[in-house]
Amino acid sequence: MGAAIIIFLILGLIVTAIFISSILTKQRRNRLKKRSFPPLWSAVIENNLPIYLRLTPEERRRLQGHIQVFLAEKQFIGCQGLQVTAEMKITIAAVACLLLLNERGEYFPKLRSILIYPSTYFVNQTVAVSDYVVEERRDARLGESWVKDQVILSWEQVQRDTQNWRDGHNVVLHEFAHQLDQEDGKAEGVPILPKKSDYLVWSQVMTAQYQQLCSDIQQDIKTVIDSYGATNPAEFFAVATETFFEKPQQLLEKHSQLYELLQRYYQVYPEQWI
Repeated sequence: MGAAIIIFLILGLIVTAIFISSILTKQRRNRLKKRSFPPLWSAVIENNLPIYLRLTPEERRRLQGHIQVFLAEKQFIGCQGLQVTAEMKITIAAVACLLLLNERGEYFPKLRSILIYPSTYFVNQTVAVSDYVVEERRDARLGESWVKDQVILSWEQVQRDTQNWRDGHNVVLHEFAHQLDQEDGKAEGVPILPKKSDYLVWSQVMTAQYQQLCSDIQQDIKTVIDSYGATNPAEFFAVATETFFEKPQQLLEKHSQLYELLQRYYQVYPEQWI
């Protein structure tokens, strides 16, 4: 009986500690959001993110608050000798936090570090070419999202994407959409949704749209969603997110169900910013 009581007390202390930690985190974040947003940061975003001034004043205020929290909680690391600057941090944070604009998500809770390369980087990859033969290949990459705790980005690509907002390609949106997907520890193209009933609708719409993309590509039909989205359901969600934010009107016209699903999830109307 004594052992059971001790275990019960320990569990109670753990639950209490988690509860208190959650409250303290929320309070700290609220303080960060209320801080005055540095004019220099605003200037960086206005210069590097053309859609910023198209947001409503309230949307800009919320985005600024999210950026304050993001920059306080995430570590930025330069790779290959790159010196990380305030411009890099602010630009990446601004784009990533568009995904959280209307309180969607918990600031990418698994993410600890953003690694930034100057440009395209290469990784060694072992590829099976047959049942008995494997090859070592050098794979060029522009970004990655790891389930564990890291996002990797090419700064050159980040700059290119933010200045060409309507082309449907954005490495920051792509990799941070993966982070939303990976919050439950898996990469399946299914982020955490508000209600259990939402998962059935999500599965039905995303599966149908993914299959349509695969079919269109096989038939050489031009698609508004980039063909990389046909790689697997996880990539489809990330690519669809890029399309939703950068080509919202085209997505609405060609894939209205997918647009409406992503609009309910992100709770924004990006066609108002384009």
